[in-house]
Amino acid sequence: MKNTDTSAQVTPTVQVIGRIFTLLEILATYEEAVSLKEISEKSGLHPSTAHRILNDLATGRFVERPAAGSYRLGMRLLELGNLVKARLSVRDAALIPMRELHKITQQPVNLSMRQGDEIVYVERAYSERSGMQVVRAIGGHAPLHLTSVGKLFLAFDDPQRLRSYATRTGLPGHTRNSITQLASLERELSKARQFGIARDNEELEMGVRCMAAGIYDDQNRLIAGLSISAPADRLDESWLPKLQATAHEISVSLGYSQDKKLLNNSPINRLSI
Repeated sequence: MKNTDTSAQVTPTVQVIGRIFTLLEILATYEEAVSLKEISEKSGLHPSTAHRILNDLATGRFVERPAAGSYRLGMRLLELGNLVKARLSVRDAALIPMRELHKITQQPVNLSMRQGDEIVYVERAYSERSGMQVVRAIGGHAPLHLTSVGKLFLAFDDPQRLRSYATRTGLPGHTRNSITQLASLERELSKARQFGIARDNEELEMGVRCMAAGIYDDQNRLIAGLSISAPADRLDESWLPKLQATAHEISVSLGYSQDKKLLNNSPINRLSI
């Protein structure tokens, strides 16, 4: 049994959140399932209170019940942990190549990942010399169909998933250039699949255009996208090979292999929560 000191943790302001943290920390100190009685004793919670919270956590797969009256940490925590790990490793691998690409283009270079129906910006290389305000801050998000990286992810969804996305979101538009019809989006995504790149033609914000290339992991899954943003009249097509080369460099550092991809006609999977 491991020893975990939680005395230095800050107490949450909401009581039930504090109790959840306590129960998860207790379960984390055991390699095997723990009885409700022992959890109650360790936490100082009445068995009925601990039972109620643990059952709610089990509903969300944060906790598992391998047998009646016993609990252990659930697979959802592993899934979330892997997602955080992937984001951190991609960011670490991408940071220096992104800065080098920014030096060449003098325009913002963005690293984005999919989270459900949105793209989340996880890193950015830019400077005041670009002459353009940063469109989205790190941690910002935007609809998949309005962004170049988002289109890369949608391009490799199967038709049913794409239709579900369109139905679920309603394909809202932000500008007069936004693609808000499924048929038009399908045509756009067909080009992204064919050429391996995607574009945002002032669809998220007027005056700003983007081009994006995919980043793949050691399983040859599309896990992120690298994009260049620029004023609409200054996006230079000569940057595209440099963008693709940088995205490939980052992918290789994550274990990507073109040879593996050729052995599998459909290796690209979305990464979402």
